[in-house]
Amino acid sequence: MQMMRKLAPTGIAAAEIDGMTIHSFLGEQRNSRKPRTIKPGDSKLEKEWRPVEYLLIDEMSMVGLTLLAKLNRIISTAKHVDSLVPFGGVNVIFFGDYLQYRPVYDAPLHTDFTLSSKTKSCKLPTEKKIQQRVARSLILQINCV
Repeated sequence: MQMMRKLAPTGIAAAEIDGMTIHSFLGEQRNSRKPRTIKPGDSKLEKEWRPVEYLLIDEMSMVGLTLLAKLNRIISTAKHVDSLVPFGGVNVIFFGDYLQYRPVYDAPLHTDFTLSSKTKSCKLPTEKKIQQRVARSLILQINCV
């Protein structure tokens, strides 16, 4: 049983830590618009995550808010916990320089949404923007060491 999963945003970074890419774990192509369909009761996913207590994510600056929100949703579903519990109760360890490289086609983890809210708009936020705000709230809960 593997108590730790190791993920990274790029293949090279994943190979360096003997892990897999976040996109491979999510089961989707990098430029795909179709999200992975997961439901409570997905026995393969549950079996895969049952023993996991730690998640190591390398090259954290290249992980965007949308990607982090997807990861949170899948792990929470696999672990059968309240969606308010970040990452399904799995301890997440981020490695890398927080500001080194920006994520591709995604908002960085350090995005400040208070700046964009000053330009008042009557439009409802998109699903992607909502996911990004959820992920940002997760990042703000992290204890840095």
